[in-house]
Amino acid sequence: MEFWSTGTYGVQPPLTDEAVRDAEKVLGVRLPEALLELLRVRNGGTVVDSRSAFPTAEATSWAPDHVPFDSLMGIGPEGRALTLLDTPYLVGEWGLPSPVVLLSGDGHTWVALDYRECGPDGEPSVVWLDADHESELLLAPDFRSFLDGLVSDEVFE
Repeated sequence: MEFWSTGTYGVQPPLTDEAVRDAEKVLGVRLPEALLELLRVRNGGTVVDSRSAFPTAEATSWAPDHVPFDSLMGIGPEGRALTLLDTPYLVGEWGLPSPVVLLSGDGHTWVALDYRECGPDGEPSVVWLDADHESELLLAPDFRSFLDGLVSDEVFE
């Protein structure tokens, strides 16, 4: 499965087991194995165009039929890009629900892992969070299903 695009923006140093343990401690949750598999290939960055959107059954503030997923944050403290470790700060800053782990977004809108139903050790669903409209939308029951549902944003244009 092709997932990562070229380019280095948002790419963190190669993921180590220690970094995963530290991240899970900071975030207070167990990260899904499907996410860790991707981050072990490349620790964050831009997603290929063919997997840059997720279809929705209802309209969002982004589009009538999809949400964007053009990048995935990695695990790490380095660089000018946001990482999964910025989640606690961003949740507070944007008034987002908790516990979640932010995967991709711009402040106003986010794709996130949602641990509210499953608890910190469960398999989180994937949600769209809109901070400006204080709304959310369930995208997928788990991260692997979310990955399987990704399509090109050109499908919607």
